[in-house]
Amino acid sequence: MTAPAAEQPLEGVPRVRPVRPTRPARPALVRPREVWLAGVSIALARHLAWPAAVVRAIFAGAAALGLLWAGLAIFLRGEFGILPVAAASPLLYAWFWALVPRETATPDAPLRREVPVALALLVAAGVLALLVPVSWLVTWTPLPVGAVEATAAAVAAIVWTLAVDVRDERRAASAPRVRAVAGGFLVAFGLALLAGGFADSRTLVAIVAVVPVLLGVATFVVPPLLARASVRSAERAALAREEQRSEIAAHLHDSVLQTLAIIQNRAGAGTEIARIARAQERELRDWLFAGTDPFAGDLATELRTIARELELEHAVRIEVVTVGDVGAIESRALAAAAREALANAARHAGGDVTVYAEATPDAVEVFVRDRGPGFDPDAVPDGRLGIRESIVGRMARAGGTGVVASGSDGTEVQLRMPRARLAGATGAGTGTGRTSGTTTGTTGTTGTGGAP
Repeated sequence: MTAPAAEQPLEGVPRVRPVRPTRPARPALVRPREVWLAGVSIALARHLAWPAAVVRAIFAGAAALGLLWAGLAIFLRGEFGILPVAAASPLLYAWFWALVPRETATPDAPLRREVPVALALLVAAGVLALLVPVSWLVTWTPLPVGAVEATAAAVAAIVWTLAVDVRDERRAASAPRVRAVAGGFLVAFGLALLAGGFADSRTLVAIVAVVPVLLGVATFVVPPLLARASVRSAERAALAREEQRSEIAAHLHDSVLQTLAIIQNRAGAGTEIARIARAQERELRDWLFAGTDPFAGDLATELRTIARELELEHAVRIEVVTVGDVGAIESRALAAAAREALANAARHAGGDVTVYAEATPDAVEVFVRDRGPGFDPDAVPDGRLGIRESIVGRMARAGGTGVVASGSDGTEVQLRMPRARLAGATGAGTGTGRTSGTTTGTTGTTGTGGAP
């Protein structure tokens, strides 16, 4: 039996090689935001496809062996040259921490650490401080073991709270307390070293003891000074911005705003050109003078917003004047009633409408006046609820009063809310400050008014 002949490739047809399965790409070496310490171990574990516990155990075991080796070398043979080799694992961890980037999927997400690093460093400083008396009793060295290490651990805890914990949502609140404890530890530890150095005639110890004392005092003195300097810098920057804004506002007021005012006067209040010019003027004024009006607050801002919206919807020009602390007043019922009055004025009277709001020690009053043909409030049919319910009724339910006066020279709506009822008026009424009340075609007009 003969073997089958090998297939010969057809002439002119390219030979196709089988596709070999490729290995899946390794995940990028990036540190996550949900971490224990810095995210180095979990980053390496994901990149190498190892369990995170194994990577953490390698780092921790290497650090423990290095510490044990260094301790034996120092206590038994007095050799300090072994310290760089013993610190290889922490240095490698720090190298990864510095060079491995953090994941950027959610750059604004807060960092969350499971381990309180600053507190752990502070505890380590306390443990290292306990080695000082042991070193004094066992060996005679110019500088006892643990003095520099305890100081460095406490300083590291302070630096950690200032540089890292302030951005950690779990540690930000406790960071000042940890920093204060670390500063107190440095002062107490330095004074203890200073006393021990003089008592035992160790000049080097006495000199070195001054360092933790100074660092501890600086912990309490430097942060308030830095905070004060930051506040002053922010105030200077805000003042510079305000001066620049004032210069721009003065220039635009003398040029663009004056031009827009001339366009409105020449075009007439009811034209489309005048409406566009008024809208542009209000937007420009809001941008220029935002935050400069001491009364720019809830009710004052609400009235201006209502006026701007109605000017865009109707052929009307509305002027808003506020006196007193109107900006500090919040009353949904008062704002909703004023909106209904302004809507009636814009819908039925047109032309020029004025709003005058005044805050007195006893009450807050809003007057809405137009210059329409007027109407008889008593002749309004019962089915028309715009004035009866949305203005007068709403104010009455909130504890205030609403009065509508109309004549041949126009209509004025007077809204008054006692100061004692302002808190209750916030939730009164059926609409919010930006929602007009129910109206079914009121025959009268309302307007914004000058002072009575």
